[in-house]
Amino acid sequence: MDKVVVMKEINQLLDIYCEGCYVKKQLTNERGKTGAHQFCISDCTVGDQLQFLGREINKISTASK
Repeated sequence: MDKVVVMKEINQLLDIYCEGCYVKKQLTNERGKTGAHQFCISDCTVGDQLQFLGREINKISTASK
């Protein structure tokens, strides 16, 4: 994978699923920003995909050095 392609995929996921996410808004009201962020990282399937893409970028960055 190319780094630019991975970045575009990340931006696309954020635009489609995370912008205006009702669950994130609700959890922010109930648990605060940190609690909502924790949910996104640990329980959300989109968060899992974002973590995977982040690891792919790290692999690309370390392989090019």
